[in-house]
Amino acid sequence: MRFSSSFSAVRAVSALSAPGALSARGTSSARAAVTGRHSRLGMTAIGVSAMLIVSGCAASQRDAGNSTGAATGQNAGQNTGAAGSGGDTGGAGTAQTSVVVDTTGQPSDPNGTFTFAAAGAPESFDPVWATDGETFRITHQLYEGLLETKAGSVEVGPGLAEKFTASDDGKTWTFQLRKGVTFSDGTKLDADAVCFNYDRMFSETGVAQTQAQFWAENMGGFKGQKDADGTPVPSLYGGCQAKDASTVVITMTRFSSKLPAVFADSTFVIQSPTALKKYNGDGIASTGDSFSYPAYATAHPTGTGPFVFGSYDKTNNQITLLRNDKYWGPKAKVAKLVFKVIPDETARKQALQAGTIDGYDLPNPADWDDLRSTGHKIDIQPAFNMLYLAMMQRKTASPLNDLRVRQAIAYALNRDQMVQSLMPEGAYVNNCFFPKLAPGCPDPVQPTYSYDPDKAKQLLADYGKPVTLSFWWPTEVTRPYMPDPKSIFTQFSQDLEAVGIKLKVVSKPWNGGYLDGVNAHTPDLYLLGWTGGYPSPDSWLSSFWGPLPNDFGTESTPQGAELSKAVAAADSIPDPKQRQQAYATLSNKISSTYLPAVPISSSPPGIVVAKNVQGLVPSPTTDERFNTVYKN
Repeated sequence: MRFSSSFSAVRAVSALSAPGALSARGTSSARAAVTGRHSRLGMTAIGVSAMLIVSGCAASQRDAGNSTGAATGQNAGQNTGAAGSGGDTGGAGTAQTSVVVDTTGQPSDPNGTFTFAAAGAPESFDPVWATDGETFRITHQLYEGLLETKAGSVEVGPGLAEKFTASDDGKTWTFQLRKGVTFSDGTKLDADAVCFNYDRMFSETGVAQTQAQFWAENMGGFKGQKDADGTPVPSLYGGCQAKDASTVVITMTRFSSKLPAVFADSTFVIQSPTALKKYNGDGIASTGDSFSYPAYATAHPTGTGPFVFGSYDKTNNQITLLRNDKYWGPKAKVAKLVFKVIPDETARKQALQAGTIDGYDLPNPADWDDLRSTGHKIDIQPAFNMLYLAMMQRKTASPLNDLRVRQAIAYALNRDQMVQSLMPEGAYVNNCFFPKLAPGCPDPVQPTYSYDPDKAKQLLADYGKPVTLSFWWPTEVTRPYMPDPKSIFTQFSQDLEAVGIKLKVVSKPWNGGYLDGVNAHTPDLYLLGWTGGYPSPDSWLSSFWGPLPNDFGTESTPQGAELSKAVAAADSIPDPKQRQQAYATLSNKISSTYLPAVPISSSPPGIVVAKNVQGLVPSPTTDERFNTVYKN
């Protein structure tokens, strides 16, 4: 689940600063284009590509019963079916689970509070409009999807649906809903409620389409949507039918490696139809560069999760959630869950050491030893992300339109030195366009663009013109793939200037102009990244180079449409081995022919808590659920 992306972007510290109003993400022509698309800046799309596994985990709110279908790995119950390849299967199957008692222990104070520091404020509390990790960190506690990821994993299994099956062609998915589940407003969860939610997302129009970016990224077009020349925009979503009160049938228009992952994505949670109607759930509007969200999204979010919305104290930048005592599963172990917005990473560390917060994520690697020495607990997860140096090509004249200039930039960067000096242990230079945990990286990668400043100078000489470019870097942000943006920028700017490239340096707060500038395609060079949510290359390639327009501006290039079609074609291949080969071929072609960005590195994320905190299950996709957490 959680940039770009999940996978977690910080959008706006000033978000929700006034009732119904939020800091904008921008309404550039690219943003307002027909697909309404935007990458998950640092976010995670929750799920796993057809790994129908539910493994046992004592700290999870759910545990394994048994499952049947396409599966890989170990399961605490039973698994049968066609084995996948490298954890990337994409086949049909069934799975079910049973609720078990949480055995992680009991808090000393069952009415206690757990306080977690967030790097930024949420955009709203309706995940349909969200693309940022700070929003999803909160909505993960309030809502649930048909499917959910296993705690501490990228494996997907049952959620609100206790069983699910897929047709042989992967187009028809049938879900059996849990019985006795209600939304926190008392509305009953049934098949009609599920279809209401999916049809709501599919039917968005106008500004709502622009903001419902994860629908566009995962499902493609909206109902009746057409592009600029009048051609219908295709959608993966085919429709939803309530077969009976507890049986939902969702159809897709084609096979996709996203399935069943998309049903566990952070956006595709099930919300109360009653509350959405009562509080004008779709009443989103734009004024200039800002967006106004309805009462539902700002003050009345209503889901089935282990916590319910309490309040948002804008003066003190604090969001309070309360335990849902009517929750269908094991109840949360604290009465209150508080998210305190502290944009500065050093200030978060000081707050933890002072005891005013109980934890925060993405501590600076330089602080790990100090935090451990003072008794704090740091959990490190596998590297499941990518950092890129993006190179914006344009329809108008630009040095970056010439492949030789883009290749010169790639050869100029001393990525090895950057990783060794600035990244945590376990980080690695990544020549592929997605992490090693996503099967399909070519062997060998060609070309690798090893550090070669002389070759960079020769390519620039062949280009024959002076090269001056703007280079943007973000402030007030810490991401798993980018723990210290200023230091990364500083080294890379020195590398580029050393081969003769002149730079116009621009720094803006991540949530105060940087992302809006990226959306508007203003910078020439800029740092972007992505944390994936499921181990398929599509989680990275489709997010950045799939549907147009995108944050790398490939719609402005002669080969942008070709690249977009190639990404979609690879995603549509049912056979996992053939799909992996297609991704390997495509990754090399992106590197050698398109080169819209330089792949930099993958880095393991960390999360730190006080020594008296128990029950936390760290997530490789930074998708922690806090209902199991308590203090002793």
